[in-house]
Amino acid sequence: MSSPSEQIVQTVVAVRPEREILTHQRLPYFVGISGETAGSRGLSMHMVVIPPGGVAAPHRHRGYETAIYVLEGRVETRYGPGLQQRVVSAAGDFLFIPADMPHQAFNLSDTEAARAIVARNDPAEQENVVPYDPAAGG
Repeated sequence: MSSPSEQIVQTVVAVRPEREILTHQRLPYFVGISGETAGSRGLSMHMVVIPPGGVAAPHRHRGYETAIYVLEGRVETRYGPGLQQRVVSAAGDFLFIPADMPHQAFNLSDTEAARAIVARNDPAEQENVVPYDPAAGG
């Protein structure tokens, strides 16, 4: 049995996404669960909005995985070395991106925003976003 000084006190936290932030990926996020907002130690979860015709900056997430659930719209994700591979996700689809996988998301609509819930196994995930140059190919 652990001593009282070794126990970690946590509580349930409700986070209302009342503000958006612009991420390193150059997309608006509605702030959700993170180490900063809820004291999480192993995950983050936000809502991302890709504006009509919008595109994320090419990037990778150093050392953590990403899971996405598309709420609205259709998004093409280019991924892998040189961003040569593609997958299209639509409302109701889940998408998994392994740690360190280069990727870039494109909203396929010029008239409607795409919205998705994004979860990662890093409570401070924006600190580990790394820009990616597809021309470098690595």
